[in-house]
Amino acid sequence: MPAQNTASPFASMKGHHVAVRVPDFEAAKRWYVEKLDFRVIREWPYADQRLAYLAPATDDNFFIEILGDGNPHPVPKPVYQDLGDSLRLAGYHHYCLNVDDIDATVAELRKRGVTIVTEPFELPVIKRRLAFLADPWGNLIELAELQE
Repeated sequence: MPAQNTASPFASMKGHHVAVRVPDFEAAKRWYVEKLDFRVIREWPYADQRLAYLAPATDDNFFIEILGDGNPHPVPKPVYQDLGDSLRLAGYHHYCLNVDDIDATVAELRKRGVTIVTEPFELPVIKRRLAFLADPWGNLIELAELQE
């Protein structure tokens, strides 16, 4: 890995959250909490919307920001059959969550009724096993297990 560039004028930049626009704030919040065991960190209003930061069960440094309600313009989202389908469109694709055991995680998600778009597979070039799931609105989430 390259050395950190502490001389950069942007040296203070660090990841914080990914925002997901959904038509139904309560349904999205409930999905993340019930299906992925996320925690609701903070909620607030903005114009005609409601927003919230949600964090994974044990991660206090990365958040999903739910942007919900209001009157979003409907944008047809494709329903992906597999990862290859999803890679054919330009634009935002997914965010990634690291897990210790991808097979156990996918099995539990399946028990909870979560749509698994791509079953676990190995990608040796980055030393990871990956899988992809989709939320009820078609947003993709990657799961990654580091392999030694």
